[in-house]
Amino acid sequence: MPVSHRELADRLRAAYDAGAVAPLRDGLEPTDASGAYAVQAINTQVWQSEGRRIAGRKIGLTAQAVQTQLGVDQPDFGVLFADMEIANGGVLPFGKVLQPKAEAEIALILGNDVMDPGATAETIAAATDRAFAAIEIVDSRIADWKISFADTVADNGSSAFYVLGDAKPLNGLDLYSCGMVLEVNGQVASLGAGAACLGHPLNAAAWLARTLAALGEPLRAGDVVLTGALGPMVALNPGDEVKAIVGGLGSVGFRFEEKK
Repeated sequence: MPVSHRELADRLRAAYDAGAVAPLRDGLEPTDASGAYAVQAINTQVWQSEGRRIAGRKIGLTAQAVQTQLGVDQPDFGVLFADMEIANGGVLPFGKVLQPKAEAEIALILGNDVMDPGATAETIAAATDRAFAAIEIVDSRIADWKISFADTVADNGSSAFYVLGDAKPLNGLDLYSCGMVLEVNGQVASLGAGAACLGHPLNAAAWLARTLAALGEPLRAGDVVLTGALGPMVALNPGDEVKAIVGGLGSVGFRFEEKK
């Protein structure tokens, strides 16, 4: 008999301290979206009961190649908690992650709720208060990143931490053709553009808004939305200095602490 969603949720929470676990095949089929989001929701509720505050959402699997690799035809999402934010120029503690990777993104902070289950990119543009160059530090509680779609969804979208640059007004920004450079220790490690994120970062945010509205959990004013990677993710090593530059949005960075 497959293990329960609650048992899987307990296993994933324990992995943050005890180390990565095997893929969740004993309780989730690789493309079981409803089961995976049920596991994610259990842990979200547990963490909220422990005092963690939801700050927004992150979108993953916005690249067609990654969707194809995992056998799905849509992005996924995870929950951002306030304690996941690292100050721009700050430090990611070595002991807080298992197998971290960094990816450059465009982040939005909403000025208005988005309740419309038919939300479009234009809806998101009208609701957005500010935009930022951002870095998401992704991590997996699944050993060796051997993830299926269900694994990453259950594992809160393989989320870990995020860093926001300086706020910019959305008006006048070109989020479609803007270029991205991700540097590690002063060397170019990843290149990309706004169009790599589901065709446009606002398309990704609109998908999220529609999905959450249909679930009765709409995006709210003040929410942070990490819209998805603009280029390939990069594995991190202790001591790395990471910086992302996004056209029109400026730069953002952090340092991964040396192993103690």
